[in-house]
Amino acid sequence: MATTNARRTSGFPVSTTRPMARPLTVRLEKVVESWARTQFELVTLAAEFADSPEWILTGSPTAAHWLAIIADVEPCTTREWIRIGRKLIDLPAIAEAFESRAISYSKVRTLTRLATADNERELLDIATTTTAADLGRALATWLHRNSSDEELADYHDKQRSVKWRTEPDGMVAFSLRLQPLLAGMLIVFLTTWIMRTRPQKNIDGEWPTVAQQHADALNALVTDGAGPIETEIVVHVRGTGSALDDGTPIPDSVVADLIPTAFISALVHDSAGDPIDATNRRRHPNRRQKRLVDERDRSCVHCGRHELLHYDHVPAYEETRHTVTTELELRCAPCHHTRHKNER
Repeated sequence: MATTNARRTSGFPVSTTRPMARPLTVRLEKVVESWARTQFELVTLAAEFADSPEWILTGSPTAAHWLAIIADVEPCTTREWIRIGRKLIDLPAIAEAFESRAISYSKVRTLTRLATADNERELLDIATTTTAADLGRALATWLHRNSSDEELADYHDKQRSVKWRTEPDGMVAFSLRLQPLLAGMLIVFLTTWIMRTRPQKNIDGEWPTVAQQHADALNALVTDGAGPIETEIVVHVRGTGSALDDGTPIPDSVVADLIPTAFISALVHDSAGDPIDATNRRRHPNRRQKRLVDERDRSCVHCGRHELLHYDHVPAYEETRHTVTTELELRCAPCHHTRHKNER
C-alpha cells in the first residue's frame, strides 16, 4: 500500500504527494454562496410579483399561494418572502448589505421586523457585529434602550400571540410570542419541574430527551397546575437596565410592579463588575452562591447548554469538605453525569 506524507490545513488532512478530492468545506461554501445570492433575488422578485397584477392571471387566491405551489413550500413561507421583499424597498442600506452578502437572510428576516428608514443604519451596525443566533436578543436590548416603558409595554402587548397547527404526523406544533416576564415564568416552571421530577423511560425503553421532558412538564402544568412546585424568577436590575436571568431585557415598570409582592435579594458586584464570593461549609450551595455562579458561568461550562444545570464541585466536595463559589461550575445534567462516571 502506498503511503504519503500529509499536513493539516483548516482541520483537513491534505496530501503533499497527490491531489485529494475537494474537501467538503470548499464544496459547502460554494453551495452556500450560490444559495445566498439567490435569496436576495427571490424575496425582491416575490414582492414585485405580489404587487403586480400578474399573479391574478394565475387563478390563485393570492400571490403567496401561487408561489407556494411552484416552490412546493407552505404559503406561510412565501408570505414571509413577500413581507421581507416589500420592507427592503424602504430599507436601501439593509437591501444593499443583503445583496452583497454582508448580512444573511436570517439577519435580514430579523432586522425587517424592527427597521425603519430612520433606524436602519443603526440596526445594520448591530447586525454586522452580532451573530445571527444572538441578533434577536441584541435587538431586544436596543429596543428596550430606545423606548419608554409605556411604549415597550404597549408594543409587547400588541405582539403577544399563540398559534398552532397540525403536522403531518398528527402532532400539533405551537408558536408562542409572550411578554418577557410571562415567558420567564413559564421557562422557570418547566425547568424546575424537570429538575425535581424523576424521568420515566419512553415506551421504546429510551430515556426522554430534554425537549420531551419539557413537554411532560407542560402537560403537568396543564393537567395539574403548578401544584406544590415553587419557582423563583431572577430579575437583574443594573444601571444599564433590567433583564431576566438569560439576558432578555424587561421594562423597569414591570420590575416596579413586582417589588410590592416580591422577595428581594441583593447580589453585590465588585468594582470590576464581578459578583462577590460568598462561602460556607455546607454540602450544597446556598441561594446567594447559586446566583453568583449563574451570573459567572451563564451555561454549562462543557457544552454550553442552558437547560438542566447543576452546581458541580471541582474538586469534589468529598476532597475539600467545603462549598465555595470558586470551586463550583455550572454543568448540565448529562455532562455532570458523564464527568463523574469517567472519574470512577
